[in-house]
Amino acid sequence: MESKAAGRRFSRFPSFRFLEILSFVHSGVYAVVLVFFLGPENETVTLIFGWAHGLLWIGMSLLCIVAARRRTIPFWLAVVVAVIGGLGPFAGTAGFLWEEHRRRRAGAAAGGAQPS
Repeated sequence: MESKAAGRRFSRFPSFRFLEILSFVHSGVYAVVLVFFLGPENETVTLIFGWAHGLLWIGMSLLCIVAARRRTIPFWLAVVVAVIGGLGPFAGTAGFLWEEHRRRRAGAAAGGAQPS
């Protein structure tokens, strides 16, 4: 019985909200890289946050592929995160905001729960 419950919890991972929050974190890390690359030079900070950006991009890409296969997110959003996310994760964050807005409008139009 325990494995069935664990399997159900795992089948809901990664959730849309988790990916959206992780996308915001990724954009914040990338913003720090840009600030210290273009502004006051600090090789250590640029190196650490550069590696963090790279690892987050790989992780986000893999998670978005899984989420697209499970139909948690649309395919176009997974492509934006995986393809454009390496150069600018802000596009993925904008995509998550767009999709969240679209889902809220669709829910309101269908007579679903009103967004709070």
